[in-house]
Amino acid sequence: MSVVLEIAVAALLVVGAGFALVGSWGLAKLGDFYKRLHGPSKATTLGVGCVLVASGLWFAWQGKPSWHELLITLFLFLTAPVSAHLLVKAALKLDPGSKPRLPGRDAS
Repeated sequence: MSVVLEIAVAALLVVGAGFALVGSWGLAKLGDFYKRLHGPSKATTLGVGCVLVASGLWFAWQGKPSWHELLITLFLFLTAPVSAHLLVKAALKLDPGSKPRLPGRDAS
C-alpha cells in the first residue's frame, strides 16, 4: 500500500506543480488585466490544492494527521475565486470601457 500512496503523492505533486507553472506563465504572458487574472486564479488554485492534498495524504499515512492542510485548502478554494471576482468588479467600475466584447458580436 505504501508504494501506491507514494505514486499518488508524487502524481499530485507533479500535477500541482504543472498547474502552478501554467498559472504563472499565464500571468506573465497574457495580454490584458482580465486574461492575466484568469490564469493565476484558476490554475494556481488547482496547483496549490493538489500540493496540499498530497501533503495531507502523506501525513495522514504517517500517522500524524493534520487539519492544517484541509483548512488551508478550504480557505484557498473559497477566497481565490471571490477575490478574483472582486478585482474584476473593481476594474470594471474604474474603467467601464475596458469591458471585453462578447464573442460573435461585431465591432460596431
